[in-house]
Amino acid sequence: MDRELVSDAGPPQGAKAPSGGSAVHEVTSVGAGIHPRDILLGAQAQTGFIPVCDHYSGVEARMRKSLQLQAEMTQEFGACVFDVTLDCEDGAPIGGEAEHAALVVALALLAGDQARVAVRVHPVDHPAFEQDIATIAGKAGHKLRHVMIPKVESVQDVQRACQALDAAGAGPLPVHVLIESPTAVHRAFDIASHPRVQSLSFGLMDFVSAHGGAIPSQGMGIEGQFTHPLVVRAKLEIASACHAHGKVPSHAVVTEFKDAKALGEAARKAARDFGYTRMWSIHPDQIRPILEAFAPSAHEIDTATKIITKAVQADWAPISFEGKLEDRASYRYYWQVLEKAHQTGRQLPVEVLGWFEARRH
Repeated sequence: MDRELVSDAGPPQGAKAPSGGSAVHEVTSVGAGIHPRDILLGAQAQTGFIPVCDHYSGVEARMRKSLQLQAEMTQEFGACVFDVTLDCEDGAPIGGEAEHAALVVALALLAGDQARVAVRVHPVDHPAFEQDIATIAGKAGHKLRHVMIPKVESVQDVQRACQALDAAGAGPLPVHVLIESPTAVHRAFDIASHPRVQSLSFGLMDFVSAHGGAIPSQGMGIEGQFTHPLVVRAKLEIASACHAHGKVPSHAVVTEFKDAKALGEAARKAARDFGYTRMWSIHPDQIRPILEAFAPSAHEIDTATKIITKAVQADWAPISFEGKLEDRASYRYYWQVLEKAHQTGRQLPVEVLGWFEARRH
């Protein structure tokens, strides 16, 4: 444990609660400068606060329904718990790329203020790429949360995408990239290091297909993707690259969308065993199982609340909790449990709720 961190950061001003009051409420009222994120997480770890589910749709009717479902679930949970990514790569018909891009613009502009809308454009070497960026980012960039760039092979591909975004006037827009080949996996650490990249996703089916039959079709299935050595290695490499650079690892799709139980098990494996903090959805029925799989348990939330509350009362100095020493190293972990609870729509105890109401994304 890093006990020396207490003296490095120093105690936050105003962290002690007044008599009869809550330490958490007092900290929240003082201001954002002493928010637990600022105290516990460095700049590298501040990038991961995006929903755990990324829902893809590319057909107009499904895109509209996805945005409607997002609004309904935002009302239900009190926060936006999944992104909607409007898909150009697989959604646009051949020859109709310009019309599809215009449709994405229209839908993005209609989205509400609480909506989280993104777009997957064509790859950087596709003839429609420049047009996608100029049209969508140029006209609706202010409504988008990120742009997904598929089939990224190198840092140069990322840089080309960023230059196109800059030219369209959408420079601040985060970039998500899709890793879909053995070459891209080999370069995952370099790609994740790019400052504009917020998340790396794993493109399972293209990755398997890129091996020329060396990986059997079962490697694309709900079981084989967690057991075939080459697929497992790729997943772990991508997750490691993301965590090394403070980026978000996003797990591949599960195509067996009718089997909710199997999907839930796959999502739990991705979260618990492979280090992923986000996952794709390709059917509305997949969204809630993904949220459940990535959410902390009620016991974990309760423990995290108690430890963080005691830490605030101790000015973030080390404490004893149930006979165990806790300090900045473990505070960081337990704060991230609370962040994940918020991201997945879990009910938060009143002692910590104020921090999230003060900093809604």
